[in-house]
Amino acid sequence: MNATKIVNHPLFFVLFHVGVGLLATAFTPAMIVYFLFVVAYFLYRIVLLPDKQREVLIAAAYMVGAEVFFRMTKAYFFYETGKYMVILFLVIGMIYQGFKRTSLTYFIYLLLLFPGVYVSFLETEYDDKFRQNILFNLSGPICLTVAAMYCYGRTVTLKQMFSILNFMVYPIISMTIYVYFYNINIQAVITGTASTSATSGGFGPNQVATVLGLGAFILFSRFLIPYKNKLVHLVMMFWLMTLSHRAIITFSRGGVFVAVAMMGVFAVILYFLSNVRTKFKLSYRIIAVAGGVLAIWLFSVLQTGGLIANRYANKDALGREKSDVTTGRAKLIDADFQAFTESPLYGIGVGRAKSYYEENLDTTIPSHNEVSRMLSEHGSFGIIALLILLLAPLISKMNGRKNIYFFPFIIFWILTIAHSSMRIAAPAFIYGLSLLNINYGKKENTVHRKQIGTEG
Repeated sequence: MNATKIVNHPLFFVLFHVGVGLLATAFTPAMIVYFLFVVAYFLYRIVLLPDKQREVLIAAAYMVGAEVFFRMTKAYFFYETGKYMVILFLVIGMIYQGFKRTSLTYFIYLLLLFPGVYVSFLETEYDDKFRQNILFNLSGPICLTVAAMYCYGRTVTLKQMFSILNFMVYPIISMTIYVYFYNINIQAVITGTASTSATSGGFGPNQVATVLGLGAFILFSRFLIPYKNKLVHLVMMFWLMTLSHRAIITFSRGGVFVAVAMMGVFAVILYFLSNVRTKFKLSYRIIAVAGGVLAIWLFSVLQTGGLIANRYANKDALGREKSDVTTGRAKLIDADFQAFTESPLYGIGVGRAKSYYEENLDTTIPSHNEVSRMLSEHGSFGIIALLILLLAPLISKMNGRKNIYFFPFIIFWILTIAHSSMRIAAPAFIYGLSLLNINYGKKENTVHRKQIGTEG
């Protein structure tokens, strides 16, 4: 195997990113240099390599997988840098390749959010804080718009899709290494059943669990559609178990529930699209997954002294039933609907839901529910914007675009923005990937009825 094949082999990337995770653990400031290296490396690939589409999507996917890791290691100069880099890579792709006119539907979605900006401008003093608040709240929708416009109508091969997803997983492996070594003794830092940054690399457990859950789903899909190289497959399945374990240990349930929903839908789709022989193999793999999940769960329960079981049973550390499974967020959703009834046309303004909660509920807890906040902050324009996001991919799917990841990706997008808003780039980019058409090659018409395998 020559040097070029070695550095492009999945095992090389896995080992490299294990090293990055160890480096981050030993000397965290080095991640600033590593982030700059990553940006330069992917810009180099996009500009000089011939397959612009593949390189653009790989670059964006890597940045999506690395975003939370770079945040927790303070590699970014600005908090929203991850989204900005995803936008930059995709815009460069559009400069090289253009975009479909039909994708302008998503630009309309973005325009529908601007009346809310004007309302916020009228209700808030215009200063640096106002600009930061607007950019913070619109960076996610802008990222989604660019991702959707770039991906809409484009076709990738199945092998290319696997490569894109692999590059999303690699930096998540680095993050997992860092999180493991951040607190090796789990029992020493867990004092209750609330989600905790102590088991999430010192960072927000909601974001960490979301990314770990996404990585676990990607590797789960490759468990059902195995890597051709058996060694690569075994290594990646080890990371499937590792990512799943760390997602559970964050005590943040949202990312775990979303991953489980994606896995269930993907398994059902793949099962019913397979022939009898492949169904038989899938049944064994699904049973193996069930056994693996049970083992990971029992280990997590023992490791946390039973507290993780209380967390998922909605009990406190003493085993008492909690009164509100939503930890107060149901009240925030009710407040969003109340705000909508008070200002049904334009909404109360971008970023003003938090102040509305403080005035009416006397709470500073953020809802993190992009769906309900679209109603409260954008009014009827928000409803139209949501309908565009829901209907456009379904229409694309009905028009014959093939994508085995379509429904899991749409589920990830809608459920993630419902519990974690659009604080990270992942839901925006994953939504874009759901719009891709996958070319299954010569066996395209029967690919779902055969066992698929690839090294990518």
